[in-house]
Amino acid sequence: MRILTVTLNPAIDVSASVPEIVPQHKLRCHDLRRDPGGGGINVARVLHGLGADVHALFAAGGPLGALLTRQMTAEGVGHTAVPISGDTREDFTVTSAADGLQYRFVLPGPVLASQEFETVIAAVGSSGAEFVVASGSLPPGAPPDAYRRLRAALPADCFFALDTSGAALAASLGPGVSLIKPSRRELAELLGEPLPDRGACVAAARRLVAAGGAESVAVSLGEDGALFVGRDFACDARAPQVVPKSTVGAGDSFLAALVFAIANRAAPDVALRHAVAAGTAALLAPGTALAHAADIARLESGVIVGPAD
Repeated sequence: MRILTVTLNPAIDVSASVPEIVPQHKLRCHDLRRDPGGGGINVARVLHGLGADVHALFAAGGPLGALLTRQMTAEGVGHTAVPISGDTREDFTVTSAADGLQYRFVLPGPVLASQEFETVIAAVGSSGAEFVVASGSLPPGAPPDAYRRLRAALPADCFFALDTSGAALAASLGPGVSLIKPSRRELAELLGEPLPDRGACVAAARRLVAAGGAESVAVSLGEDGALFVGRDFACDARAPQVVPKSTVGAGDSFLAALVFAIANRAAPDVALRHAVAAGTAALLAPGTALAHAADIARLESGVIVGPAD
């Protein structure tokens, strides 16, 4: 196994459309989708589509956990479901046809018991993966430093990418973290300061790297592209303009393509180009679908990459 993704709080992502969002009325839904969801699961699904040797490890319980496992099997993504006593959650995304706006409802998920978390740690430690991507929110009951404890179970030379936010991110920075992927808002919250422009984001990422918080920082800027900063590089990418169908999974698609490129020894600017193309490709997928490899390849030529100021 080359790449392992870890999802402590997965979900069944439900998406649908309604003619219009109005209060106190029954809203008849159409275009219903149910997809496997949660940060690491999304990353694994995109990596699988790119042809990577990837395995998804996730906690799963109850009828929705069983559905999640069946869906991963149907997609052909290698996986290990760690049984838990709680029921796997659902998330809901509803698009209003009247104005094209998307509304996302994220449930907290089941409590993860300490023994269940220890089972996940043991599975991560014995995986033999060269690259590990830990992604998503922490479920109730998980310690704030859960991702730090996952990293400690891995060999020192394992590439460890972390995509989370808030207290979970702050508690897990430090030695052994190869890559973090905050949005501009998440980076500002982490540092407790405004980041009004690209230059401020680059400076903040450089400070994090210099302080040993992570070896590299990829800052997603939404439709404005992304930044990728390490000890000896700083790249800036502008995304091609597309008409989005959905924003769900764009960050996960970005991270999957970035790790895929890094695993294949791509230079930082090449890796960032691939990642931004993937994040943009996800915008073209309906509902809770993710980036497709063909769209990523088609969009790469439209990504403008240069040195960051």
